Amino acid sequence: MSSFRMPLSRRALFALPLFAAFPAIAQADYPTKPIRIIVPFAPGGSGDITSRLIGKYIEDKTGQPFVVENKPGANGIVGALAVKTAPPDGYTLMLATTSTNAANIHMYKSPGYDPEKDFQVVGVIGSSGAFLVVPADSPYKTLADLLTYAKANPGKLNFGYFNASSQVPAEVLGTKAGVQWQGVAYKAIGNAWTDLYAGAIQFIFVDLTAGRGQVVAGKARALALTLPQRSPLYPDLPALSESFPDFTSTGFLAVAVPKATPLPVQEKLNALINEAISSPEIHKRLTDEFALNSRPLTLEQCAAQDREERAKWAEYVKIARIEPQ
Repeated sequence: MSSFRMPLSRRALFALPLFAAFPAIAQADYPTKPIRIIVPFAPGGSGDITSRLIGKYIEDKTGQPFVVENKPGANGIVGALAVKTAPPDGYTLMLATTSTNAANIHMYKSPGYDPEKDFQVVGVIGSSGAFLVVPADSPYKTLADLLTYAKANPGKLNFGYFNASSQVPAEVLGTKAGVQWQGVAYKAIGNAWTDLYAGAIQFIFVDLTAGRGQVVAGKARALALTLPQRSPLYPDLPALSESFPDFTSTGFLAVAVPKATPLPVQEKLNALINEAISSPEIHKRLTDEFALNSRPLTLEQCAAQDREERAKWAEYVKIARIEPQ
């Protein structure tokens, strides 16, 4: 008895829809294994703190482990490059920050990646400003005290920085106030705190999320903040714009994936992040404790804010007179 055998080319053609369905099924079931988020800075910073907060929610919601991996170095470039080369499947995320997505392309000639071409922001955790802080025992009680000394003693004050959000405001303030001080680079925020308290540096700019604990504990004294106006959380703390009109420095914390990540996975992540930041407990912490302006955004709105941050920080870096490395 003879049997009919379909030609190989036709068999392959008929099989295509079945195989093509597998990626779609995998995307619909996402996530089916642990998710890793790379935080391009050391533990203890705002990105690390908020990543763990959002990650715990996603882990509880999906039942899949959510792993935070810190990869500090080169102002966030080391971590960004690790995500750029990761499989675009939604299982390697990046904590996108002002440094990685907005400032680095203006501060480095060849950072090795293009935030617009290589990444897609799938959720914005929130945006905020920074404190200008000195040690609690510092002789500088006000911003005027600090600037008066700096003007009388050019180059005698040192500030520490560990990312763009801590370096650029200090340089902008120096430019606007007409003073000279020296910047000292640190790989991690913890090292900057240590040297601040030891007297090796006299002040730092630190974002409100990461700086709050030290200020509330009375270890550091905040002299001003970089928001457009005073914060309801710190009503007695002046904004720098009160002394220098139009001087603001705000940045954002977001979650990004490699650009080629399938749209259904991007949409699922967007929904999870929006759920997380909208949950009463997390939203209260983000807004009332960390002074973050946090609200759900669509993928299109995330991309728009990402572009706006780059344009804004191009101007900040220009004012700061930082030459690209």
